[in-house]
Amino acid sequence: MEQDVVVSQGRLMRRGYTTGSCAAAASKAAAVMLLSGEETDQVKLDTPKGIMLTLDVLDILRGPGFACCAIRKDSGDDPDDTNGTLIYATVSELHAKVPEDELVMQPRTASVEQLDGKVEIWGGIGVGKVTKPGLACKVGGPAINPVPRKMITQEVLDVMNQYGFEEPLRVVISVPDGPVIAPRTFNPRLGIEEGISILGTSGIVEPMSDRALIDTMYTEMDSRKANGDKDLLVFFGNYGADFTRDEMKVDISKAVTCSNFVGELLDYAVLKGFESVLIIGHSGKLIKLAQGVMNTHSKYADCRSEFLALQAMFHGAAPSVGKEIYQALTTDEMTKILKREGLFETVIEEAARKIDFYMQKRVHGKLKTGAILFSNVYGFLGQTAGAEELLKLHQNNA
Repeated sequence: MEQDVVVSQGRLMRRGYTTGSCAAAASKAAAVMLLSGEETDQVKLDTPKGIMLTLDVLDILRGPGFACCAIRKDSGDDPDDTNGTLIYATVSELHAKVPEDELVMQPRTASVEQLDGKVEIWGGIGVGKVTKPGLACKVGGPAINPVPRKMITQEVLDVMNQYGFEEPLRVVISVPDGPVIAPRTFNPRLGIEEGISILGTSGIVEPMSDRALIDTMYTEMDSRKANGDKDLLVFFGNYGADFTRDEMKVDISKAVTCSNFVGELLDYAVLKGFESVLIIGHSGKLIKLAQGVMNTHSKYADCRSEFLALQAMFHGAAPSVGKEIYQALTTDEMTKILKREGLFETVIEEAARKIDFYMQKRVHGKLKTGAILFSNVYGFLGQTAGAEELLKLHQNNA
């Protein structure tokens, strides 16, 4: 694994890997042991980021029709509450008798999104159960996010194809420490009960020192300036980059990643003499700018539901609708309610106007700013007044 990343002042920081990568690697290793009949102590996993992991396979248990093993989570130099936790996968034939005294092997909540009808994914002990709508996982199912689900399914399918196995397999993901870790996460506030979430979009955990991330952003901006670029295209992270490349057909090779640091981005853009900044981001991040919040990490502020609920009521929604929006967990769920009430266009226009106001306030009118909001569920949502003009600059430069 390429673990070292130069981040600031010559310091190297070590990458880690996500719970999603652990679950996929454990699933792959268990599937290999089940179908080959041989034990394996290491497994290779190609992550969505393109970084190959070679991981130790731990706590192996095999029997007729099943295999179980674990991968230890490593968060690198960004330790979180799941660092060091064992993520288990049990892969079994559907009618195999899995030992009932091995709690880690028992299915609890299903996420049966079978690819070719051959792979079932279940949540076991310590994997949270989703109890409220609005998240990426179905209500009643396990909190295993879409990218990890896809990784697990594809890895198991690849092993099945390798060994010519045609019958369906069941995968149970378990985290014995999950019930203890979960109260220290956001899961209880999101309506995810009894365990942690299996997460990750890239499969890799990047070091998350705030200073290091800001310095990296500054370095990217310095590079763009040295290259003669006058107009910045900016994303918060992977979602914005994917949406812009795939849906807007814009070359993203010169884009800058700001993580959560919009204020620092705008300040430095003024300092370096850029002429414009266009941010393309998920509504869950950009709505915060409508209240002047310039660090979008949830540990600092979260005003999304308050802003959207108030705007809905300002434009005629009943208090009961305002309360429903306020209690929603995600901006996708809030958007669903606004669309149902026929208020979405009006509210998103007001959000865009306020985003424009606060971005211009931050730069004191010294450069052009724009923002485009999107959703993984609904696609393009809205944009500030100057965003279309700025987007054309990047489309023409492609």
